[in-house]
Amino acid sequence: MKTIVLGGGVIGVATAFYLRQQGCDVTVIEREPDVALSTSFGNAGVIAPGYVTPWAAPGMPAKIFKYLFKPASPLIFRPTLDPAQWRWIMRWLRECDLERFRVNKQRMQRIAYYSRECLHEFRARHPFDYGRSQGYLQLFRSEYDVELAQPALAVLRDAGIAYREVSAAQCVEIEPGLRWARQTPLSGLYLPNDEAGDCARFTRELRAICERNGVRFRFDTRVSSLDVRGGAVHAVNLESERGSETLQADAVVVALGVDSATLLAPLGVKVPLYPVKGYSATLPITDEEKAPLAALMDESLKTAITRFGNNLRVAGTAELGNRQTTLREQALQTLMKVLSDWFPHAANPTSAHFWVGRRPMTPDGAPLLGPSGVDNLWLNVGHGSTGWAMSMGSGRVVADLITQRKPEIDLDGLTLNRYRK
Repeated sequence: MKTIVLGGGVIGVATAFYLRQQGCDVTVIEREPDVALSTSFGNAGVIAPGYVTPWAAPGMPAKIFKYLFKPASPLIFRPTLDPAQWRWIMRWLRECDLERFRVNKQRMQRIAYYSRECLHEFRARHPFDYGRSQGYLQLFRSEYDVELAQPALAVLRDAGIAYREVSAAQCVEIEPGLRWARQTPLSGLYLPNDEAGDCARFTRELRAICERNGVRFRFDTRVSSLDVRGGAVHAVNLESERGSETLQADAVVVALGVDSATLLAPLGVKVPLYPVKGYSATLPITDEEKAPLAALMDESLKTAITRFGNNLRVAGTAELGNRQTTLREQALQTLMKVLSDWFPHAANPTSAHFWVGRRPMTPDGAPLLGPSGVDNLWLNVGHGSTGWAMSMGSGRVVADLITQRKPEIDLDGLTLNRYRK
């Protein structure tokens, strides 16, 4: 079966890997000169199925209002005249209900836990270094943070997920570098089975494995349109330095992040994606003793600090505004404040390399996997800030569906059907 995967981020490359494993002829189309140069490039690197949480959560609208005019904020809202922004916000507000939150979080955890199983199985067969660490510590600055975390804790308890509520002193035992913190945590939550790793580094290694197995990659190539006739996709129209060309296909997977919506709209396939921008800073560690050992999350400012070998990644801020990937100074200051509060002597802030990416968010948080409604056209989109955590599982599910295998998890609530009811 000739399959074309549109998108060379971690989602697209993982999909290509499993399609090839199941015997398909696979070509990946990517507009950048290599894999993982857009949304997959500078993310927090956290694979935390126990933590994956919809942005639409009880208390989140109030939290946005609370931080709206503060200089250090986990959330930046820039209203525009774009009708798509306001349609997405109205849907998002409906999902902030407690019962909807519980349903959405369970859906996200289902694919995230399956994805981690797939990653572990893959890693056993293909061991390589991508800066992996074990354990995830959430730090609470105030009682307000603890209160907002209660619905998520209830879901963890109901699902039987391993976690420990820990004191400030226990936080320091888990992460000794916090002894030099300028901020004292009120308490924390530790998820011992969650992990982290450099997503871009992993994706580059995965690309090499794919190529050795026969997957073709076309870089610096844009998708102009899809050739759909008789209710089915037959080919992909491309633009590159070679000029215009058409590639025939038996199946096409759309894994283009937020750009998926624009490609699909002319076909009548409506995917409620909106770019919620995220920021990160990457810095070399200058003092091992005063640096973190693994991954942490500042729950108040929703900013992660992750260690990848000799480097630190500080990632966070959710900006709902324009679609441009321009660095916003307010967001960068928040990142550096979080690093300064918890690990002030771990790295030199002047060495920070900053990044911004567009997270393809659905209003309810769960991704869109599987059929698009157009024959031979498949979706693997909408993972938001948890694409790395869901990548291997999502790729395997979509590959199973394309090759007419039964997926190993229940896909209820993870397909486009939930927006057609």
